[in-house]
Amino acid sequence: MFNLTGKLAVVTGSGSGIGQAIAAVFGRQGAHVVALDVDKAAADRTVEAIRAAGGKADGIACDVADAAQVRARFAEIDRAWHRLDILVNNAGIAHVGNIEQTSEEDFDRLYRVNVKGVFLCSQAALPVMLRDKGGVILNLASIVALVGVADRFAYSMSKGAVHTMTKSIAVDYVKRNIRCNCICPARVHTSFVDQFVARHYAGREKEVLQELSEYQPMGRMGTAEEVAHLALYLCSEEAAFVTGQAYPIDGGVLNQ
Repeated sequence: MFNLTGKLAVVTGSGSGIGQAIAAVFGRQGAHVVALDVDKAAADRTVEAIRAAGGKADGIACDVADAAQVRARFAEIDRAWHRLDILVNNAGIAHVGNIEQTSEEDFDRLYRVNVKGVFLCSQAALPVMLRDKGGVILNLASIVALVGVADRFAYSMSKGAVHTMTKSIAVDYVKRNIRCNCICPARVHTSFVDQFVARHYAGREKEVLQELSEYQPMGRMGTAEEVAHLALYLCSEEAAFVTGQAYPIDGGVLNQ
């Protein structure tokens, strides 16, 4: 079960965090992983880890918000491997603040990466998938696409758009053997979270991390690997009857 042997999987933002975990799990399950990240060195570290574990992977530098770059990189992928079975749109950035605390620059920055990046990569991947009669697109949304969370105005805007783009792609291509779903995590403990807390809450790190953990009724944050295992299911043949869905992985948040 959950065998991805023979599949080519492109994972954006795979240099760290959830993207890195998804790339590692996909590589372990037999996929040839193409790790895309704006930071080529980070992508290469992910590739090295996958290869060290016996998997196949290559790294490519790509700013998902740059249309010309995205078109060029996906054309390179098609020339090199002549296929694209799975696209995971994971690359994203965060912002903390309500509408009054969100500048136009903040708003545009979140839109550019989190929304436009999903649009551009999906648009570049779809012609290859259609040519080859099928494929899977998986988007990383967030619990904020489903419920209100304080002080996440711009981030909620962007992930709500990811949710609705997911449904739109699923409806438009369901008859052409392309599935599209999204994952909606609650808080996930990654190095990004640790760095963010250290930068903005110096001296209160332990207290703030505890608050972030207690937001989930289970009393902890999720792990990147837990999200990666859900991603594996949704991109595998075992999920062949699933499309247009938003899957919460939230430690019980929606039950509150």
